[in-house]
Amino acid sequence: MLRKILLYSITLTALSAGPALAQELTGTLKKIKDTGAITLGHRDSSVPFSYYDDKQQVVGYAMDLCARIVDGVKNELKLAKLETRLNPVTSATRIPLMANGTIDLECGSTTNNLERQKQVSFTITHFVTANRFVSKKAANLKTVEDLRNKTIVSTSGTTNIKQITEIGAQKNLGLNILAAKDHAEAFLMVETDRTAAFVMDDILLYSLVATSKSPQDYVISADALSVEPYGIMVRREDPDFKKVVDGAMVSIYKSGDINAIYDKWFLKPIPPKGINLKMPMSDAFKKVVASPTDSGDPAVY
Repeated sequence: MLRKILLYSITLTALSAGPALAQELTGTLKKIKDTGAITLGHRDSSVPFSYYDDKQQVVGYAMDLCARIVDGVKNELKLAKLETRLNPVTSATRIPLMANGTIDLECGSTTNNLERQKQVSFTITHFVTANRFVSKKAANLKTVEDLRNKTIVSTSGTTNIKQITEIGAQKNLGLNILAAKDHAEAFLMVETDRTAAFVMDDILLYSLVATSKSPQDYVISADALSVEPYGIMVRREDPDFKKVVDGAMVSIYKSGDINAIYDKWFLKPIPPKGINLKMPMSDAFKKVVASPTDSGDPAVY
C-alpha cells in the first residue's frame, strides 16, 4: 500500500512539473519577459527602411515590420503590455550590439549573407536588392550587353564596382569604368552625359532618380547583375526567439498584409519630403513572399 502511495505521489509530482518545465523561457524571450521590454536597433538615415523623419521619429519599412514582430512576441509571452525601446546603430556597431545583448532586433537594411551568419542570425528576408544600372531613357540601354564599349561609373570602394569590373572582363564588354567618390557624384556623371550608366544597388538608384531634377528622363535596368537579401537581425543560437520572429514575418506574408506595408514605403510618397520611390516589388521578393526563406545564399533568390 505504501509503495502504491509513493508511486501515485511521484506521478502527480511529475505531471505537475511538466507544464512548468515546458514553459521555462531561455535566451531573448526570457530577457524580454523579465524586463518587460524589447530593444530595437535602428538606422538614422537608411531610407526607406529605418530613418528619422522631420519630427525626429524613427520610421520606415523595416520599422513597420518590426512593430508587427513585437506584437507577435507580446502575444507569445502573453504580456498585457510590452515596452519598445529604440537604440540607434551604425554599419559598424549593429552586429556587436546584437551579439552583446544591447539590441534584440535590428530593423534596417542589413544584407543577410553566409559570412555574417557566423556572428548573427536573420529572420525571413524582408527585401531583395539587386545590383543594377541607371541610364537615360534616350540611350535605350536595357541589358548589360548594351553597355558594350561604353563609359560607365560606380562608386569607389563598393562591391558594385568590383562586380561590374568582373562582369565586364568575363563578357569582354570593353567597358571604360570610372570610380566616383560618392553616389551623388556618380549620378551627376550620368545626368551630365559624362557616362552612359551608373551601377549601384537598385534601391539607392530609385531614390536618386526620385530626387533628381527630371525623374522621367531615367530608367533603371531590369537586368540584375547580382542580388542581395536584406534581413532583420536576431541573435545566433536562440531558436525559440527566432521561431517566434519567423512566425510573425510569415504571418505578414501569408495574410497579404505585406502588400500594403510595401506599397506604403516604395510606391507612395514618404516623409519627410513626400518623395515617391516608385519601386515596384521585384520578382525575387515576390518569390520570397510566396515561399518565405531566411537564406543568405544569393543563388536562392
